[in-house]
Amino acid sequence: MRNTFLISIFILLLAGCNKDKFNTKPSLQYKSVNRNIIARGTGELAFTLSFTDAEGDLTDTIFVIKFVENCVSSRFTAPYPLPEFPTGKNQKGDILVTFGYNDISPKCFPRNDTAIFKFVLKDKAQNRSDTAVSEPIVIINN
Repeated sequence: MRNTFLISIFILLLAGCNKDKFNTKPSLQYKSVNRNIIARGTGELAFTLSFTDAEGDLTDTIFVIKFVENCVSSRFTAPYPLPEFPTGKNQKGDILVTFGYNDISPKCFPRNDTAIFKFVLKDKAQNRSDTAVSEPIVIINN
């Protein structure tokens, strides 16, 4: 019993030591999306991402890639402007990226698009984050 308690304390200490480490390269993680299916008239598609940056020198843009397998005409890569926010060392926060149906509508008629969205942040020193990837989103062709 005592050994189990000591091992638990040790594991908690190790986990706490790695918390909130900031790197020169921005970090970006996919958190959630408000819906997995979108059709005309159903509102916006909203992705929530979390980020960290040691220097606080993110550029004003996040890059978004819409990837649809077997439908090249429906794919796109686009810069998405970030809102202005205070800068400083060891920044962390959430980013909300939204699209209306017309922004992401299917292009391979007559079928629906099943798209995966990829997100990349860049800082002023040209360091790029790892790519954050969404789960599949069905865009109804209507």
